[in-house]
Amino acid sequence: MNATFDDFMKLDIRIGTIKEVGIVPDADKLLKLMVDCGEDSLKQIVSGIREFYEDPQELVGIQCAFVVNLEPRTIRGFESQGMILGVGEDSFSPLIPVGPIAPGAKVQ
Repeated sequence: MNATFDDFMKLDIRIGTIKEVGIVPDADKLLKLMVDCGEDSLKQIVSGIREFYEDPQELVGIQCAFVVNLEPRTIRGFESQGMILGVGEDSFSPLIPVGPIAPGAKVQ
């Protein structure tokens, strides 16, 4: 299935700063990220990246790209309000800006 340019333009991709990381109980792969995306409140994002971090707390303070306009989805009882963007199949590397960026900056 091919996505059109218009499909891509519907995505709101922004830089967010991870403020808190929690482990989702009874889930080997899930982390709950609390992310500052430049809005009044933090976004809660549930992501299946736990297996790639021996100490998930190392993600706190990291800035990376997030899709912030996905419909909320409940995963293991937690509402996920977006998606972290990264690369890798057998590993995971978040898409990190070269220098500090204001939370909420739009990826263009």
